[in-house]
Amino acid sequence: MRRFVISTLLLLSAADLGWSQVDVPSSKAQSLPMYRPILLGTGPDSLVNRIDAAGLVQQGQKDAAVMFSCAVKKDGTVNSVSTYRGTAEILKKLNLAVNPKMIPAINNHMAVDAIYYGTVILTIVKDKPRLRIFSNQEREELAKESDFVGPQPFWGGDSKFNGFHYPDKNTAPVKVDGSAELELKVDEKGNLLDLKLLSEQPPCLGFGDIAFEDMSKAKFIPAFRDGKPVACVVKLPIYYKAPTF
Repeated sequence: MRRFVISTLLLLSAADLGWSQVDVPSSKAQSLPMYRPILLGTGPDSLVNRIDAAGLVQQGQKDAAVMFSCAVKKDGTVNSVSTYRGTAEILKKLNLAVNPKMIPAINNHMAVDAIYYGTVILTIVKDKPRLRIFSNQEREELAKESDFVGPQPFWGGDSKFNGFHYPDKNTAPVKVDGSAELELKVDEKGNLLDLKLLSEQPPCLGFGDIAFEDMSKAKFIPAFRDGKPVACVVKLPIYYKAPTF
């Protein structure tokens, strides 16, 4: 087990949560908070309103879930969406969600580009869909439906994070899809205190090493519990698609 001594996930952001109704001020930076995680929002462009839950039920979909991550730009634009650990049909619906917008992260009173990690859960209650999106991927937090948003790595400022990179050709001469899982300890100010590589698939192709290296450079929007920044320990999966060129 590899260890890095110096530490992502996540606040419950169900659609009806108070956090998700925070407006992004367009005035001076001083009016923005010190920290704020990426939030879903509630307007017509919100992700929760771009997933056709009723259509899933009409197709016979039962209870389902999917985890996903995406990069959210300073203007709330969403890109680089990755879905995993999910039920096939809800995976398709999430992937087909058209141009959703989110409320961007704030660090040091300024909007920043950051990565959002979430879980979509669809349950059928009295033959009607109940769609919720949680801003974390921690099984215990999801089971309790906690008001918890995990830390989110961001670009710029005092963060040296520059995204996740595919292993170089010397390490991975055969281009295949891969993954790595990291455990991170992050304090209430978003500092990475501890980082461990838990697993990588397939082994010996450098996915664990490159995930560890990239994440070790990051600073984070801290986790929030009940609306307040907190320290936490979370597990984070990173998935890699083989280059097509």
